[in-house]
Amino acid sequence: MAIVAKKIQDDKVQAIAELKEHFSRSRDFIFADYRGLRVEQITALRKQLKAKDAQFRVVKNNFARIAFEQLSAPDVANYLTGPTAVALVPRDPNEVAKILLDFARENSALSVKGGILGDTVYDARQVEAFSKLPGRLELISMLMSVMNGPVRNLAAALNDVNARLVRTIKAVGEQKAG
Repeated sequence: MAIVAKKIQDDKVQAIAELKEHFSRSRDFIFADYRGLRVEQITALRKQLKAKDAQFRVVKNNFARIAFEQLSAPDVANYLTGPTAVALVPRDPNEVAKILLDFARENSALSVKGGILGDTVYDARQVEAFSKLPGRLELISMLMSVMNGPVRNLAAALNDVNARLVRTIKAVGEQKAG
């Protein structure tokens, strides 16, 4: 009997180590309750998340709690109750949060519990508010547009000086010809 218990303990340690390895690849995590989702729905959600390089993993709460503690992550024990799945987000958590919340609107069986974004723990309402913010790529394009505006205006102003000169010379030429 003791040998079986030792084997189970080793399996648990190995499972925690695997979770820790998966968690260490991501910076941001979003926790969800998946109770009531069918396999087809979870597969569809995973496909959407995979397009954003994210994973959706069903975890054992105690194993996940221990793995997060070993990674010195903020305390998320409140979100590790009941059936829990974790979205592992290596980059752009905003897009993943949008996907999860849109999916939750369509499928009431999925509910977002909260998340770790950076070093901050967010509850479900805060994750929803975060998802409404522009994503990383949107922010970069907004910044580039703002940075490009003055240069575009300068180019138009400099081009306008040449255009006025050409129009003036043309008008003078037409006046002398007429």
